[in-house]
Amino acid sequence: MHSFLIESALLTHGLVSISNEEMLRRWPQELDNIAWVDAGQVVIGSMAEFLPFRDRASELCRISYDRLPAALEEGLSGALTASGTMAVCQQMGLPLAVTCGMGGIGEIHSEALCPDLPALRDIPVALLSTSPKDMLDIPATIQWLTDSGVRVLGIGGDRCTGYLFQSADVPLSGTWSGEMLSQEHVRLLLLHPIPAHKRVGDLSLLAEGIAAGKQAEAEGREYHPAANAAFDRLTDGYSSQIQFESICANALLAARLTGER
Repeated sequence: MHSFLIESALLTHGLVSISNEEMLRRWPQELDNIAWVDAGQVVIGSMAEFLPFRDRASELCRISYDRLPAALEEGLSGALTASGTMAVCQQMGLPLAVTCGMGGIGEIHSEALCPDLPALRDIPVALLSTSPKDMLDIPATIQWLTDSGVRVLGIGGDRCTGYLFQSADVPLSGTWSGEMLSQEHVRLLLLHPIPAHKRVGDLSLLAEGIAAGKQAEAEGREYHPAANAAFDRLTDGYSSQIQFESICANALLAARLTGER
């Protein structure tokens, strides 16, 4: 019986230099909580079960919570974002969703206000994330959440300093006490950062990733996969490595916080 779900958008579209074989080898094998949508059906499975779906990445969309009802009704196939995973958790009565880099407020044409934010306000499911993504306005994102009644707590600290880069320094509502999570923990965002010494050191690369994302949008493609692919190329795959490590760490932490493992 699951007590949390792991989003599939990063695993499907975001880690371009990590092969299926490496992903399977490094994924915590006890975790079979990955969630995606295939032909209008929510699927929850292990990494081995997920990888054939990942092989179809070029034909798969990204499904946020506001798109989920239509995706199910129309029989679509797609990877679930953080908010889409929260919506599935709500349907299943689960208290926690897990993501890595989350959305927020920024200059992304398709999501000036990413669905992850209203989902945290409106869906009674907590979210465990690494950080809002660096290309966003992280201070405005944290402020929107706190103004909307969402508690934003850090794991091991009370500041958000960015995602792949040291791109911000924003105070949070506090530090997580370490207590077990339950369905009473709503309007709650937990941030579990990538250690500072592991992040990408060259902040100038952030602008190049943003440019790649904007170019993709102008061509009718998705912003986030294009930006992630640019970061991967600019760092010789390192950005993908630390993101994969982070989502694994977040999932293992979720298992401890919910008592699933």
